Amino acid sequence: MAEPMLSDIYKRALRHRLVASLAVQRRWIWAAAVVVTMAATAWWALTPGAPAGARGDARNRPLPVSAAPALKGSLDVYLTGLGTATPRNVVTVRSRVDGQLVKIHFREGQLVSAGALLAEIDPRPFEVQLAQTMGQLARDQALLKNAQRDLERYNTLYTQDSISKQQRDTQESLVTQYQGAVASDQGQVDNAKLQLSYCRITASGDGRVGLRQVDPGNMVRASDANGLVVITQLQPITVVFTLPEDKVPSVMRRLQSGETVSVEAYDRDQKAKLASGKLVAIDNQIDTTTGTVKLKAEFSNRDNALFPNQFVNVRLLVDVLRDATLIPTAAIQRGTQGTFVFVVTEDQSVTVRTVKTGPVQGEKTAVTDGVAVGELVVVDGLDKLREGGKVQLIAAEARAADAAPAARTGAASSDSPPRGERRRRRPEGGTSNAIP
Repeated sequence: MAEPMLSDIYKRALRHRLVASLAVQRRWIWAAAVVVTMAATAWWALTPGAPAGARGDARNRPLPVSAAPALKGSLDVYLTGLGTATPRNVVTVRSRVDGQLVKIHFREGQLVSAGALLAEIDPRPFEVQLAQTMGQLARDQALLKNAQRDLERYNTLYTQDSISKQQRDTQESLVTQYQGAVASDQGQVDNAKLQLSYCRITASGDGRVGLRQVDPGNMVRASDANGLVVITQLQPITVVFTLPEDKVPSVMRRLQSGETVSVEAYDRDQKAKLASGKLVAIDNQIDTTTGTVKLKAEFSNRDNALFPNQFVNVRLLVDVLRDATLIPTAAIQRGTQGTFVFVVTEDQSVTVRTVKTGPVQGEKTAVTDGVAVGELVVVDGLDKLREGGKVQLIAAEARAADAAPAARTGAASSDSPPRGERRRRRPEGGTSNAIP
């Protein structure tokens, strides 16, 4: 019985060796076939008699690009600078008399008008002082009136030669003294009334009040440096900005023309337009440390878009180019030969054209030489272009549409497993008897 069992084991081992030998032979056959196929393909593609497209010469294939025509139009020339919103008037509200602060009539951050009541100081000491001065005035007025009556009597007696001239002159001098005393008393009364009026602190102009510096119940004095509150005028508001000194002549020409010089204020990122205004002043000297000059623009600021001490980017309109040749800024390239563009010719090829550029505003650039109106310049797909290369004009929208499916296809292929892995995958829980 042992001999048949050994015979079966020997047969199984021989069968497994045969299967393994056949698998190795198949692998070598597949590898040889792949190598032969690749060699034949390369020979056929590089054969001189083969077509250019079959040889895979990428240099002769047209490159997809987007182009835009050069147009004739007007271009606004702006100067840009950094500025700070500055209120036209900043008032520190202080008390003009010493006393106790008894009441506050404003809310912090409130918009107030000129003459609005802001705070009150205890008026009682000033009312007492006013009463004293008015009493002194009444006393001196009574003395003056009595002296004037006596003077009338002395004048009558003097005409009758009943008194001497010296007595009449003395009475006349006494009347004059009382008139001076009454005038002095009247001044003291007016001063007391003025001090009493200072107990009501009012706004000197329109603006926004800040945070209060003193709370009710505290003593305030006219010599206090901080004051009660600060009022800042917001409408209108000004912006002080700087420009390089070499831009001063163009700004001065614009000012001397008599036209209104428009100014625009933008946010820190130069994306959102905050306000539009006009240039009102330019400084009388250049700062030698920075080589810049200060300018001031005024904005109505009806929507309160500008806030005091806010940082803004300023654009100043200095000129308008009429009938200029305009091309997209994206078409401008720079290299060793200078500034150039790729111009599309009639035979769907590109040529390098050196250009002279003028002012640049956003996506438009003025060209003074090198490109004629109506010529097509390449704005997208510039990376692989060369002199005389063939191109295929497509719209920018088409490039975006073509890129989207390709991206989706690449993502799908990256998610799917390789072909070999799919072929070798086994069902879950089962076995495979396939020969590799």
